[in-house]
Amino acid sequence: MISIDPSAQGDRDNYKLLIGSVVPRPIAFVTTLSEQGVLNGAPFSYFSIVSSNPPLLSVAVQRKNGVMKDTARNASATGELVIHIVDETNVGAINETAANLPPDESEITAAGLTPVDSETIKVPGIAESKIRMECVLEQAIELGGTSGTPGCDLLIARVVRFQISEELLENGRIDAHKLAPVSRMAGNYYATLGRMFEMERPH
Repeated sequence: MISIDPSAQGDRDNYKLLIGSVVPRPIAFVTTLSEQGVLNGAPFSYFSIVSSNPPLLSVAVQRKNGVMKDTARNASATGELVIHIVDETNVGAINETAANLPPDESEITAAGLTPVDSETIKVPGIAESKIRMECVLEQAIELGGTSGTPGCDLLIARVVRFQISEELLENGRIDAHKLAPVSRMAGNYYATLGRMFEMERPH
């Protein structure tokens, strides 16, 4: 084994080790509304489930030179966001939303995605997603970085409505093959679902 002290190397080197080790990572496509009413959208792979009771999700939004990204700023200001699951049918368009646009321009429009009204919150989702989760912001936590300059904003989002394509649901369970999720690897690489196997937990 090679022993590496993360404090003895730069952020970029630690980043490469983390994104190459923690794989595959599900991708959240998050839409938010700015206080001026601009619909923002961006993909994030630092994303996971926190709890099922209540249903909570986490999205870590990295800062650039200590400056909050639009997603974190909008979610913190309005208290609302929509989290979508990225799949094989929409990953190309969603990748386009990762472009750096000014806050007054919508990535949704630029990528040719279709806004769709949410049922319980003001933030629209996108029609191209098979799974949308309408969320309210439970908590936003500043983490990492240096003293006085956080490195990221950890958003804890509570799901208040699931919007799921009818074709995916069978007896309350989601068919993973029909969802065809896409996950993030290191560099410019992505992964599809691949081989699945079953294993029972010990009693």
